[in-house]
Amino acid sequence: MQLVQLSDLHIGGAYFKQEIFDTIVNEVKNKLKPDVILITGDLTDEGLISQFRQASVEIKRLMDVCPKVIILPGNHDYRHTGYLLFKKFFPSSHSSFIPSNVYRFNNTIIITLATARPDRDEGEVQTGTDKIVIVDAGDILRTCLQNKVDLVLCGHKHRPWLWNLETLDIAYAGTASSTRFRGFTKNTYNIIEIDYDGKINTDIKIVGGRRFPLIDILKKHSPILKHELPGKGLV
Repeated sequence: MQLVQLSDLHIGGAYFKQEIFDTIVNEVKNKLKPDVILITGDLTDEGLISQFRQASVEIKRLMDVCPKVIILPGNHDYRHTGYLLFKKFFPSSHSSFIPSNVYRFNNTIIITLATARPDRDEGEVQTGTDKIVIVDAGDILRTCLQNKVDLVLCGHKHRPWLWNLETLDIAYAGTASSTRFRGFTKNTYNIIEIDYDGKINTDIKIVGGRRFPLIDILKKHSPILKHELPGKGLV
């Protein structure tokens, strides 16, 4: 099973790059053909109705390639009463407007936690549970560990990264189509492969560029990180 994680599109904003999004659609259609597409927040830049209209058109292009698209709102989508517009433009069961949803695809369970709150840039999490958890922000590590979650997928930071805590991997996606970069100056998205035995491999894909294991992005930073954050918990 293949999942593609897109995050922080910021459609309609000054930093949104249409040509980058077009490349993503082309790659998903012609090179990947995933079973599920996950969008972890910030479809729009300011939660305005014009931006939601544009976002609905762009997301429809992805849904034409992969009908199973799971969408979470981000803090930018909630601005200017955008939380009401999100529900209007993405009302289907595969749009996770409610705080949590459970999806089953073959041997994979995906649980979404929508943590954005109106007029706030930080998120909140009430509960969490098993297998793969997709969140926009928040700390739910204890719940994940207790319920043997394999992987947590996050957005919001605009920086691809990977953490490990015991048996739990925590993967952040970079910004897919905005030029507001943080720490990694290329547009990226994540590709998650799950085999029949439940083994999970998480890769990062540079838009228009190469694909490689997400863990590799840490290598050039590892000497600094090991000095500042010694001990277990960091991959």
